[in-house]
Amino acid sequence: MTADAAATEAVGWSLGERLRPGDVVLLAGELGAGKTTFVRGACRALGVDGPITSPTFAIANRYPAGGLTVAHLDLYRLASLADEDPDLLDDYLGADRVSFIEWPTPDLPSLGRDPIRVTLEHLGGDRRRIEVSG
Repeated sequence: MTADAAATEAVGWSLGERLRPGDVVLLAGELGAGKTTFVRGACRALGVDGPITSPTFAIANRYPAGGLTVAHLDLYRLASLADEDPDLLDDYLGADRVSFIEWPTPDLPSLGRDPIRVTLEHLGGDRRRIEVSG
């Protein structure tokens, strides 16, 4: 459980330190649960220096981190990938990058290896419950 945004980022940082190219992290939680805050911490651990913002309206952001690319997707506005371009995710998933996907759709393509799953639950105020599996 975390008590504030800094603690949520710290849990993200802890996961980020263990991530390697090809890893995919799926994040679930209601609006305002702290998914982007968690991702920000993980991105900092991976070496991202610039601003890390929610990609809700852009759908995806890419960040350089040394020789690594970090992809951050938010599929909230997509109920399914069935009606989307089949190549939509190609620039964001791959063996040469770490990818974070908020609001993953049930029809995500094969991710290569088992994804890491993070669930964030808003407990009121700035408190969050965070579960990491995989």
